[in-house]
Amino acid sequence: MAIRTSEAEWQGDLKGGRGTMKLGSGAFEGQFSFSSRMEEGAGTNPEELIAAAHAGCFSMALSAGLAAAGHPPSRIHTTAQVHFGPAAGGFAISRIDLQTEGSVPGIDAAAFQKAAEGAKENCPVSKALKAVEITLTTKFV
Repeated sequence: MAIRTSEAEWQGDLKGGRGTMKLGSGAFEGQFSFSSRMEEGAGTNPEELIAAAHAGCFSMALSAGLAAAGHPPSRIHTTAQVHFGPAAGGFAISRIDLQTEGSVPGIDAAAFQKAAEGAKENCPVSKALKAVEITLTTKFV
């Protein structure tokens, strides 16, 4: 079983402090702050990293499902939008919108939609994030 590790450090209070997040692989290290999370300030934030993880996992799952059905894709491109804001008791992620586009020889838009729905339900990150609504929009090219 694979174990993946990342780390974060925060210094200071919530609004005036700052932090860094670092992937265990060393592939990414970024600054984050109150303004990068709650406003449009420079730096990253946890929700952006969740969006990247979800888009990557979903794209891989969709590709795997299509290939297993005999239709390996030429291209899958997915964007994930994580909705974060005020909620009862503080702040919360309220929804994740997946938007995927694919080019898959040998199938039609309906088959692509069906495969994408399966990937949405079965990718490990989708399973981990089931506490929030996950929507899906597909575009077959």
